[in-house]
Amino acid sequence: MTAMWIHQTYLKDICRIVNGLLKTALGPPPASATTLSAVQDITFRHESVNCLVSIIKSMGAWMDQKLTIGDSDLRKSFKSDTAAEGHSTLTAEDGTVSDCELQPEMNSELSNAATLEQRRAYKIELQKGVSLFNRKPSKGIEFLINTKKVGNSPEEVAAFLKSNTTGLNEAMIGDYLGEREDFALKVMHAYVDSFDFKSMDFGEAIRFFLQGFRLPGEAQKIDRIMEKFAERYCKCNPNSFTSADTAYVLAYSVIMLNTDAHNSMVKDKMNKSDFIRNNRGIDDGKDLPEEYLGALYDQIVNNEIKMNADSSAPQSMQANSLNKLLGLDGILNLVTWKQTEEKALGANGLLIRQIQEQFKAKSGKSESVYHSVSDVAILRFMVEVCWGPMLAAYSVTLDQSDDRIATTQCLQGFRHAVHVTAVMGMQTQRDAFVTSTAKFTFLHCAADMKQKNVDAVKAIISIAIEDGNHLQDSWEHILTCLSRIEHLQLLGEGSSTDTSILSVPNTEIDEKVPKPSGIQSLKKKGSLQNPAVMAVVRGGSYDSAAVGANSSGLVTPEQINQFIANLNLLEQIGSSELNHVFVHSQRLNSEAIVAFVKALCKVSIAELQSPTDPRVFSLTKLVEIAHYNMNRIRLVWFRIWNVLSDFFVSVGLSENLSVAIFVMDSLRQLAMKFLEREELANYNFQNEFLRPFVIVMQKSNSIEIRELIVRYVSQMVLSRVSNVKSGWKSVFMVFTAAAVDERKNIVLLAFGTMEKIVREYFPHISETDASTFSDCVRCLIKFTNSKFDSDISLNAIGFLRFCAIKLAEGGLVCADKSPDDGSSVSAVTKNDRDLQSFADSDDHASYWVPLLAGLSELTSDSKLAIRKSSTEVLFNVLKDHGHLFSRAFWIGVFSSVVLPLFNGASPVKQDSPTSKSTRPDGSTWDPEISAAAVLSLVDLVIRFFNVLRPQLPNVVSILAGYLKSTKQGPASTGVSATYRLTGELGSRFSKDEWQEILLAIKEAATSTLPGFMKILRSMDDIKVPENSRSSTNTETSSDHGLTKDDLEEDNLQTSAYVVSKMKSFIAVQLLIMQVITDIYKANLQFLVASNINIIVEIFSSITSHAQQLNSETVLQKKIKKVCSILETSEPPMVHFENEAYQNYLNFLQDLIKNNSSAPKEMNLRSLVAVCEKILLIYLSCTDYNYARQQKPVEIPVTHWILPLGIAKKEKMAARTPLLVSALKALSCLEKDSCRKYIADIFHLLVDLVRSDHSSNEVQHALSNIFQACIGPIIMP
Repeated sequence: MTAMWIHQTYLKDICRIVNGLLKTALGPPPASATTLSAVQDITFRHESVNCLVSIIKSMGAWMDQKLTIGDSDLRKSFKSDTAAEGHSTLTAEDGTVSDCELQPEMNSELSNAATLEQRRAYKIELQKGVSLFNRKPSKGIEFLINTKKVGNSPEEVAAFLKSNTTGLNEAMIGDYLGEREDFALKVMHAYVDSFDFKSMDFGEAIRFFLQGFRLPGEAQKIDRIMEKFAERYCKCNPNSFTSADTAYVLAYSVIMLNTDAHNSMVKDKMNKSDFIRNNRGIDDGKDLPEEYLGALYDQIVNNEIKMNADSSAPQSMQANSLNKLLGLDGILNLVTWKQTEEKALGANGLLIRQIQEQFKAKSGKSESVYHSVSDVAILRFMVEVCWGPMLAAYSVTLDQSDDRIATTQCLQGFRHAVHVTAVMGMQTQRDAFVTSTAKFTFLHCAADMKQKNVDAVKAIISIAIEDGNHLQDSWEHILTCLSRIEHLQLLGEGSSTDTSILSVPNTEIDEKVPKPSGIQSLKKKGSLQNPAVMAVVRGGSYDSAAVGANSSGLVTPEQINQFIANLNLLEQIGSSELNHVFVHSQRLNSEAIVAFVKALCKVSIAELQSPTDPRVFSLTKLVEIAHYNMNRIRLVWFRIWNVLSDFFVSVGLSENLSVAIFVMDSLRQLAMKFLEREELANYNFQNEFLRPFVIVMQKSNSIEIRELIVRYVSQMVLSRVSNVKSGWKSVFMVFTAAAVDERKNIVLLAFGTMEKIVREYFPHISETDASTFSDCVRCLIKFTNSKFDSDISLNAIGFLRFCAIKLAEGGLVCADKSPDDGSSVSAVTKNDRDLQSFADSDDHASYWVPLLAGLSELTSDSKLAIRKSSTEVLFNVLKDHGHLFSRAFWIGVFSSVVLPLFNGASPVKQDSPTSKSTRPDGSTWDPEISAAAVLSLVDLVIRFFNVLRPQLPNVVSILAGYLKSTKQGPASTGVSATYRLTGELGSRFSKDEWQEILLAIKEAATSTLPGFMKILRSMDDIKVPENSRSSTNTETSSDHGLTKDDLEEDNLQTSAYVVSKMKSFIAVQLLIMQVITDIYKANLQFLVASNINIIVEIFSSITSHAQQLNSETVLQKKIKKVCSILETSEPPMVHFENEAYQNYLNFLQDLIKNNSSAPKEMNLRSLVAVCEKILLIYLSCTDYNYARQQKPVEIPVTHWILPLGIAKKEKMAARTPLLVSALKALSCLEKDSCRKYIADIFHLLVDLVRSDHSSNEVQHALSNIFQACIGPIIMP
């Protein structure tokens, strides 16, 4: 029965043959008559099985032959391609490069050659190097460097390869660029870095990049080149993708699309929706815009990417040969990260339907017609009709027979069946054969094992090695068998099980439980004491996770002896055979290795979760295979790690502490090995690799695990700090989680490492990218929230300042993107540009933004020390390094960082004497911090006024908020800050800027009066009892004889509040008057008439407030009595009025004398009016019935003057200095002015003469005014 005959038979004949063989293999039914002897029956059975094995074997051989022929055709095609290329460059290799192919200017020696011989010698030597390069690129480059035809730097070699004017083979250039040797790698980096992809579309960038060389045939070489290309593209276009990983995957996808779209042998072309679907989630988990991918698809489909030196091989072979050449087999699956669907290999739907129709049409005819089929897809239909009978025949025979020849045939049948079904992608059938083979190993019931079961184990290992690329989900059954073999071997050697590793030592238990015994001791005793061994002897079902876990009962001596014998049988399988399966994983293709890792993770979880005997065999193998396969191309390794990452997280969160510790240590080993590899910029794989540490750190409830992770990460980063790139993100996330841990030792351990990183390795953080530095800042900010040690919090803030110093030392200057002509400032101000958006457009700014924003955030911390320290550090950073900021960035900082500190922080509405400034987020500012902040704000404006000038209105608004405060402390701060601002910048302020400042002060002086008067009116309803007691009564608590019992509690509190607010109001008004006086004196020469008018209005407003307050005589009496009851000082209302008028008077006198810009006549009129008011105030204290601001009431003329009382004299004495100042001001008037205005005040002067005064100064001043002003008028 030949293979050719089998494959030319109808399927129904195949089915009939196989079923007939199955019946023969199973033998006659029970109780049926047969003429065969027992020996003949067995012989028939064995021969039937042998025929079935031959059938499946021939199927596999024919399938392999067809697939091998296809591969050989591809290899021949590739050789012909290479030969054609070699012929095209034959002249270069033979040393006969034409002169036109050489540039004389390539070397100074050639351009300066004096003779023709020198030129000829140079050419010959160069041709020799080129020829050598086209055979062995590394040797050729070495030769060209040694003969000084090319410079010895990577940049010069890269330029030589890129120019390629000497006949270099493009395929050899690509091969050399993909080498992993140090110098070749540097050349490749220099070669790629020489391209400028800025503002270039991604598809055009690839097209431009591939013009100078041909991609090598080895996948690892392609991976290195495309990895660097992706990094370079992202560096030239930083806002194109989230990371270089996106560009890397998309580059492969574009190359595959190019092959798919422009090869006639590819029938099922990829459409646009397929291309978009294949690239979903590649941008760091997000989708690229469909419009972008659609445009890229159209670009590639409409314009093929043609590489130089593309072969002219027939397209019938080019589809697969190109993939072979580029190392892109299965690359589409890598891009989509999905397993291939179960379908006929190498067949299309049309062919299958045609074959089926032919079968149906011929099924009713009796004559034999044979159809020769060359497509391997037909084999699928043949297997579908005969796999069931084959499985039954092999299984029954293997189960019932112990004949070595028969069982060996059955196992061969299983092996061939697995091979065919696996290669054909028939998952159901493949899994059935693999599962049956695994069950026949009897590893789940070791006491019943026989030689045939050991042979089944060998078959399983062979299947794993020979057909590993096609096993997919069946790997789990095979790896489960390997795990059980290792377990049995461990027990047979008498070694300690993994339970001792994964359990906390317990001395008492260890003393009670005897140590495991070896095989020899087991043979002598005939009994077992080890519970793990007893469980294995009892056995269990194949599908049970832990062998013997659910079994119970005694173990008989016969079982023990059989188990010992079976352990001897297993010695046929050495550990090297088991290890070979794992070592061989390096040869698995991209799909198979991912399936292998998934299966191994499942088996490892089952081992670790075993209730009786947890083991780490598969876990250790996971570490090994990860190490073996670490050099795979990034796309494949990324898929492997996605599986491993989920596994490590799942097991790392295990409630079994010992298991979790062992898993974390395994992860550490892998991470240490991986960190030995250098990562290019803009990639994110280190971060992905370390992410399991982050997730377990954040979610684990185990203190031991969290501390262990911090120690492991600290150890890794400090020992591999120079190699850490994107991994910094995960490192800082681990320490961020540790910063808020509930255990002090974890916080201290993490902060110690952070301190070392920031102090000693800061350049490694800042050189990566801005996001890494942002993570570092966020981590330090988290440490400021430490509840264990205030030193940690303050030191963390100190490190933030240290970071700022390092950034400045590194020259991270935020440069303007436009000329410094002011236009950019107005544009930014108009659009209210956000600081983060500016950071997105400026690489250097993106480092400063998180630092400044972080410090700004800390100013609202709940702890006073943190608020104070962060405020100080923030303004110090801005002051010390603000010169590095561009104009636009400064505006962003001011609007997004500085101004929000004061939004809502104004103490205007804080009525309680002990209240603090409320921030927008609900936090409070201590008065001391608030004062320091506003003064620092003013210092910033002074220092960087040229840049911050547009922000002056915001600053003035903040200062006005402090001036409006009803409390003396904030108002005093506002006064100091305002005076400093105007004192330093007064000469630089424009007319409008002065106007804005003075108007703000005016508003501050007037805006508080309505609210204050409303408070005063609350006293109207309070009745204060008259004092009926003697003022000399010593038992009273006040001079007026009133006690606290004389007022109700509510009235007492209201009165105390009014007294307090009155004192604060007076103090604030006096401070405002003082600052406006000081501003005027210091900046008189810079003020214009409109500015002076505002100052006059301010003085007038304050004096009006003071006079209005003192005119409330009833209120004054109540306040006086209340203060007596409360035993507190009275509000200085008289002092307020005196100071207000005195400052107003002084200002007007100085204005008339020194300011020529102000209208003199108006100022004189104001001066006389103020003096008139002062005279009226004084006279109101005498016996004359003067009402404030009114003419004296007409009264009958008296002929005598009564002596003044003590109270009157005290009032007059308080007003005397102000009166004297007013009289002196009037006496200084010029003759014409005096003549003009004296009539308005003459009657007041007469009344002053008639009054009794407590001081001689008044008479002296009156004498002077009559002599200087009135006398010359009366007697000219």
